[in-house]
Amino acid sequence: MIALLQRVASAHVEIAGVAVGAIEKGLLVFVCAEPGDDEAIADRLVDRILKLRIFADEAGKMNRSVVDIGGGLLVVSQFTLAADTSGGNRPSFSAAAPVALARRLYERLLATASGRHAPVEAGEFGADMRVHLVNDGPITIPLTLRR
Repeated sequence: MIALLQRVASAHVEIAGVAVGAIEKGLLVFVCAEPGDDEAIADRLVDRILKLRIFADEAGKMNRSVVDIGGGLLVVSQFTLAADTSGGNRPSFSAAAPVALARRLYERLLATASGRHAPVEAGEFGADMRVHLVNDGPITIPLTLRR
């Protein structure tokens, strides 16, 4: 699975002009499943996200996790993270998981994250969304987990 984490001061997702998920300080997590991914990888990805120390401590060092600061997670499915741009000007998305697998793993990731942390908010799988964020830092971290 591929994830792109952005440390945010705030973020929200809108579908057709209606906010469907919003957080204050925390992590905006774009996530993409790939063929061969499974529930164990989704669970490991949640573990990595929750433990990643990218928030400042009292000394200003990135030494705290989203759990440590009580921050939120806003999780958004984004198959375009699997884009292959090596073959020209139009990206290929064939490296993204088939829709059924991607939806199952996205829902698993959300359920696992919600069971281990709060608040967890989300976009809607496959929807046309508008994501609004105030990037804090800016801090943007890519994560890729495979078997």
